[in-house]
Amino acid sequence: MNQEIENINKVQEPIIQASPEVREIIEKVLKLEKDKLYQKNLRYINDDILKIIKDVIR
Repeated sequence: MNQEIENINKVQEPIIQASPEVREIIEKVLKLEKDKLYQKNLRYINDDILKIIKDVIR
C-alpha cells in the first residue's frame, strides 16, 4: 500500500510542479479523453487537443 502511494506521488509530481498553463492543458486534455472514452468513434481527438493548447497559450 505504501509503495502504491509513493508511485502515485511520482506520477503526479511533474503535474504538480508544472506551470499553471501546463496544468490547465493537462486538466482539459484529461477531461476531453474521459469524455471521448464513451464514444465509439474517437476521431479528431488530436484536433481537439491542439485547440486546447492554442486556447491556453493565447
